[in-house]
Amino acid sequence: MKSLLFTFAAVVLLLPSLRAGDSGNKDIVDTAVSAGSFKTLVAAVQAAGLVDTLKGPGPFTVFAPTDAAFAKLPAGTVEDLLKPENKEKLVAVLTCHVVPGKVMAADVKPMKAKTVNGKEAVLSVDGGKVLIDKSTVTQTDIVASNGVIHVIDTVMLP
Repeated sequence: MKSLLFTFAAVVLLLPSLRAGDSGNKDIVDTAVSAGSFKTLVAAVQAAGLVDTLKGPGPFTVFAPTDAAFAKLPAGTVEDLLKPENKEKLVAVLTCHVVPGKVMAADVKPMKAKTVNGKEAVLSVDGGKVLIDKSTVTQTDIVASNGVIHVIDTVMLP
């Protein structure tokens, strides 16, 4: 479970600067770090203690929200989640962005996928765009050695 959370964090770091297949042999975390973006997600993954997990063997599919996605949350939400006393809540949020296994965009069909935190996310395709719950995937198939990252425009909450 912790490995999936770190995968999510790594994905967030990568999203703006990577295209599908650009990550080479790097794991999800290293791929995210090399992107130099997704500061909010990275801070969350660190606060949740999930970095080592996301460097694990996987495979993981991470639906990574951008900093802009985190900015859509009500004022104070991120700061509240990052407090040490809210670590369990933060882990719950991060783990709902990770699905065990490797799901490529071409594999998506209307279906439910169980996330690491046990929540069922609804995957669908609308007009050629992949959706997960109410989030749109803005970038797909960022392949890492231990899974795949898909960038999303909205933070999913448990």
